[in-house]
Amino acid sequence: MDGRANQGSAHSVQEPLLVVVDGDPSNPPTRDTKIESGHGHGGVEENIPNGNGNAMADTKSRPKIPWGGEYAKSIVYGGLDAIVTCFSLVSSISAGHLSSVDVLVLGFSNLVADGISMGFGDFLSSSTERDLAASERDVTDWDVCNNLHPQVIELVTTYESLGMDHNDAKMVVEIFAKYRDILVDQKMATQKGILPPDESGSPWKSGVVTFVSFLLFGCTPLLSFIVLIPVTHSDFVKFCGACVLSALALLLLGIAKAKISGQSYVISVLMALSNGGIAAAAAYSIGWFLRHVAGLEN
Repeated sequence: MDGRANQGSAHSVQEPLLVVVDGDPSNPPTRDTKIESGHGHGGVEENIPNGNGNAMADTKSRPKIPWGGEYAKSIVYGGLDAIVTCFSLVSSISAGHLSSVDVLVLGFSNLVADGISMGFGDFLSSSTERDLAASERDVTDWDVCNNLHPQVIELVTTYESLGMDHNDAKMVVEIFAKYRDILVDQKMATQKGILPPDESGSPWKSGVVTFVSFLLFGCTPLLSFIVLIPVTHSDFVKFCGACVLSALALLLLGIAKAKISGQSYVISVLMALSNGGIAAAAAYSIGWFLRHVAGLEN
């Protein structure tokens, strides 16, 4: 009698959960939704727990959806690295009291070389990550096909370690076992921490985006030495202009990073500025030391 009641309760709770997952997540069940719990209570808020184990209830407003596209990471990653790398090079050259021509020649040559390296590195990283996920999925798929029972037991144990009730974990895994691909993906995600390989992504596109982003943002510190040529011949003034332009570029990328990750704008901007400032200060200090203390002259 109790078993049938519990079974009925499980089916009645399972249905609305599927509705929420497969439907529009922005419109979860409300008090007007007629979902019975099996215990005579019609209010779904009293019977379906949320992710924290508490009854479903109105809480604070929904967090904002992070901004960004498929290649947002490559743009921010390449841009931040380019600004810091190029500005550090400019700082070290300026500390050595080299000419603006030296800054431009070394700056642009280093920018292109590093851009190619960064783009190719992003391509290799993305392709290796995808190939690794595909290989791990082949292994997991073989294990599921040839040793289904141990794999099911392991997945049940994993769900229990995450806080799921044994009967619920068993019921969920029994459903997954009917669909091999879903079961394989679940084992990959929960037990190995690897998402299924994204066949729609393109590693070479990520590499190109990183390369272009590196070139565009890396030019920022060098623009001062080009734009200010008609205005002044002072290398110090040009270096100060490079500092201002680099700070503005880091500020914009810090804001973009905050919008993508949902992080605080203040923290993200301060982290970006600190990264560039510390790297540039270190490069400038080394250049100054080698010229004035170590006695390295032209």
